Amino acid sequence: MAIDIQTISQLRDKTGAGIGDCKKALEEAVGDIDKAIEVLRKRGEIKAAKKSDRATTEGIVAIKKENSKTAVTALACETDFVSRNEDFIIVAESLPGKLLALGETGFKTWAENYIKNELIIKIGENIQLADFGIIEGEIIGTYIHSNKKIAAVVVLSGGEELANDIAMQVVAMTPKYLKPEDVTVDELEKEKEIYRVQLQQENKPANIWDKIIEGKLNKYYEEVCLLNQSFIKDEDKKISDLIKEAGSDVEIKSFRRFQV
Repeated sequence: MAIDIQTISQLRDKTGAGIGDCKKALEEAVGDIDKAIEVLRKRGEIKAAKKSDRATTEGIVAIKKENSKTAVTALACETDFVSRNEDFIIVAESLPGKLLALGETGFKTWAENYIKNELIIKIGENIQLADFGIIEGEIIGTYIHSNKKIAAVVVLSGGEELANDIAMQVVAMTPKYLKPEDVTVDELEKEKEIYRVQLQQENKPANIWDKIIEGKLNKYYEEVCLLNQSFIKDEDKKISDLIKEAGSDVEIKSFRRFQV
């Protein structure tokens, strides 16, 4: 099938792969970008430094704590100019309080109507409610990146200072799961299939595939599972080590990352 240049550019921005490689991958994936990314991974064509890592969406994440509840909202806009606009900042920073007052369901309806009927008209740029949520827990740690575009909330059974550190970890390292057991079967099988194709292309003996795949999966868990990640303040320690050191009564109950 014919692949348009816009789709090729989108894939290139996401992967950093060459135009020719992107075109071939899209043809093999019949135009499906997600499947094309898998094709490129299997071929080892995805670059280490992806263009998609560069921030392209502007806006503000705001947080408000109230007793055992923490509300987080992410208000997105098109340009940095608008994200620094006083009217936009006032609205963005008022949203968590409104969320606590209305609850998640009521807030979503109110916010979408307000943004559509008032804020966009006033600001003159496309504005979206990127994300929001109310988190409840005994000990809640929070962290907002200096650019105010990314934040995280972590719920622990104890240790507030540790909770804040782990929230910083979540912002920096973007874990998808708490522990390896949480990784979905489908995602795990997809990873294994990618490794098998890579090993086949590298002409590795089939009798050592299982051992190599096990090692690759352990590395994968270190990337996507919070407890398996190296602590950003001390790479000699895993997050699981910090939890053990904090005491037998301390555990991570949940975590959530917000980004405009």
